This record gives sequence, structure tokens and C-alpha cells, in this order.
Amino acid sequence: MDRIPITKEGLATLRSELERIKKIDRPENIKAIEEARAHGDLSENAEFDAAKDRQQFLEARMGELEYKISNADVIDPSKLPKDKAVFGSRVLLENVDTGEDVEYQLVGPEESNIEEGRISVSSPLGQAILGKKPDDEITVQAPGGRRVYELIEIL
Repeated sequence: MDRIPITKEGLATLRSELERIKKIDRPENIKAIEEARAHGDLSENAEFDAAKDRQQFLEARMGELEYKISNADVIDPSKLPKDKAVFGSRVLLENVDTGEDVEYQLVGPEESNIEEGRISVSSPLGQAILGKKPDDEITVQAPGGRRVYELIEIL
């Protein structure tokens, strides 16, 4: 089995989602199935079909979350080296063209959220940052064109 690198916060988020599905979403959906079943003919019952589809989705998501949680390899960013960017690192970048500074944390795909400053190590920018040191130039081909950053600091 492959270990899945994740931050402590990311693992807590996965556990929270799993708990919500088990205690809230799945019981609500079971009630919806029962109510739809009470309406009679199941062959033409769209509510029943939708609830069954939702049940399949919830069961699959629970399995996926349980797999990720059981294979999680929690990375503590405070114990990471500050000489090069690695999974979990917080980095300060400067856009060479605009002079704008941006701060990101390198995380796994499950945790990425650009609005919260967390980018996936599997994204083009995340891959370009990995292994870089302060003062290194980072070039990434984005949908809007080529972007060049300088790694100012590993926080």
C-alpha cells in the first residue's frame, strides 16, 4: 500500500467529512429512500432512483475516505527543512513580472484550496516549486501563459 502524505489539518478534514457522512448524510439518505419507497411503483419513481444513486455515491466516498485515512502519512510542517521546498512547506514567491508576492503551502491533492493558499504538489506550480531553494527561479506554463516566480523564502 502506498502511504498518502497529508498534513495534520488535512487528516482532520478527512475524518470530519467521514464522520459527517456516517452520522448525518447517510441516515438522511436512508430516510429519503424509505419515503420514496412508500410512494409506490419503484420502476417510475425518480425520487427513489436519485436516493439510490446518492447512496452509492456516499458509500463510495466513505470507502475512499477510509482508505486515505488508513494510509495517511501525516507530515508535520514544523519539522521540515527550511533549505528547500518539500511537501508541507510554506513558501513565499514573488511574481517576477508583476512584483506581487504570494504565499502557498504545498499539500496533497485532497487538501488543495487556492483560496486558502494551499496548492497541490501534483499541480504544475506545485511540481515546479518542489526541491527549489530560496532565490531560485520557478517557471511554470499556466493557461494564461508562462509565469516566472522567484522563491523568496521558505516559511
